[in-house]
Amino acid sequence: MSNPSFDRRRFAFVGAAVLVIAIGAALWSQHRPAQAAETKPAASTAPVQATTAPVLQRDVPIYRAGIGTVTAAATVTVKARIDGQLDQVGFTEGQDVKAGQVLARIDPRTLQAQLAQVQAQKAKDQATLANARADLARYTTLIAEDAATRQQLDTQKALVAQLEAAVQTDDAQIKYAQVQLSFTTIAAPIAGRVGARLVDPGNIVHAADANGLVVINQVDPISVVFTLPEEAFQDINRALNYAAKSHQPLVVQAFPRNGDELLGTGKLVLLNNQIDTASGTVQLKGSFPNASHTLWPGQFVNVRLVLGQRQEALTIPAAAVQRSQDGTYAYVVAAGGNTVQPQPIHVAQIQDGTAIVDKGLAAGQRVVVDGQYKLKPGSKIAEPGQGKRGRAGASDGASSATSSASAASEAGAQK
Repeated sequence: MSNPSFDRRRFAFVGAAVLVIAIGAALWSQHRPAQAAETKPAASTAPVQATTAPVLQRDVPIYRAGIGTVTAAATVTVKARIDGQLDQVGFTEGQDVKAGQVLARIDPRTLQAQLAQVQAQKAKDQATLANARADLARYTTLIAEDAATRQQLDTQKALVAQLEAAVQTDDAQIKYAQVQLSFTTIAAPIAGRVGARLVDPGNIVHAADANGLVVINQVDPISVVFTLPEEAFQDINRALNYAAKSHQPLVVQAFPRNGDELLGTGKLVLLNNQIDTASGTVQLKGSFPNASHTLWPGQFVNVRLVLGQRQEALTIPAAAVQRSQDGTYAYVVAAGGNTVQPQPIHVAQIQDGTAIVDKGLAAGQRVVVDGQYKLKPGSKIAEPGQGKRGRAGASDGASSATSSASAASEAGAQK
């Protein structure tokens, strides 16, 4: 049999437990919305991690960029001017040669014999002329004594003139033979770098040969031919007019296609006299000193034509520029704070990762360059390094407080 008093106590205990659970659930349900309400503002006011950069004021070069090809300042294909056997070659492939340096020699014996022949003919004609002049002198004496006729005197004068012309012809033949003989020695017409030897000694060369003996490229100075869009013509023309007045040529810079290393700085020497209607570009040429041979014929390079300088321009990193339907803008950090606001700006030019701004910003302001997609007007930001510095400062403060407390405890113990 169950004890009635025990059953009543058990039911009372169970009821009390259920009542406590119900009250706790009600209190927890009332506390949760309040806690959520407190958490939301904290989350909304948390600073956004962003990187900023200052607005700088400095002189910025204005240039147009294009792609160019390095070409030799002058190219000469050295050819034989007479037919003959190539006796010797006086250069090494790939070496630098000077103007007038002997490059090759052709067998000269045939032309030497021709020169000797015409020289002998001149000597013969001179001897004949000397005899004719002596006869002319005799006829002149005889005509005064009426011992010769006028016809004989005139005939002798014509013979002397004829022999004088023959001697002049011999002089011309000698000069021609000497010139032909000089062609057996082939000299470099320009200074430059020779290429591969195209004919070996022992071969018969002809003046009509298409390939020649060797090709010389002048590589110092060297040229770079490049093109720019026709829209740049007016800017280039204005810059050229200003350069002509200041007697300062426009600067041309050459860079490798896959890097930013400056290969050379030269001057603009040609703005072509017409625009290519097929491609819509204008051709230009720059001349570069190339003593170190950093530029080489056939090389593709990136070219910058410097048109001038923009004085005291406001610059920001190009990553700071944002675009919307209303135009370009940037997030500007409020002075003395860490909140940001979008600021409309006008970008005059973007080059080398730098934006030149002529409206909307002032020197010394800071703009956001990374993390803009998380920002809204009035958002608070924190630099990535600030949190670490703040935690380090807090740790230093806690260490100082601990040290002070320890010192105070030691002082109390000594007392």
